[in-house]
Amino acid sequence: MVNAMKVRVQFYAQLRDLIGMRELEVDLAEGASVRELLDQIYAKQPALRSHDKRILIGADLEFVDRNHKLKPGEEIAIMPPMQGG
Repeated sequence: MVNAMKVRVQFYAQLRDLIGMRELEVDLAEGASVRELLDQIYAKQPALRSHDKRILIGADLEFVDRNHKLKPGEEIAIMPPMQGG
C-alpha cells in the first residue's frame, strides 16, 4: 500500500484572487510529483488550468519543475510569472 502525505499549497497574486483562496491542503501518494499535484488542484480549481504554462512553482524556498518529487509536509507556492519593471 502506498503511504499518503499532505502538501500545503499557497497561491499568490492574481492566482489567489482568481480562486478566492490563499491556501489549500492536498492529499497525495508519497513520492507524487508536482505534475500530479497540479492535476489534483486543477480538478478542484479548474480556472487555474488556463494559467498552467505560465505559473512558477516553488518548493520550500526554491523553484522546481513539474517532475520534482514532493516530500511530506512540503510547502508549495504557486505564483504567476514575475513582472519586471
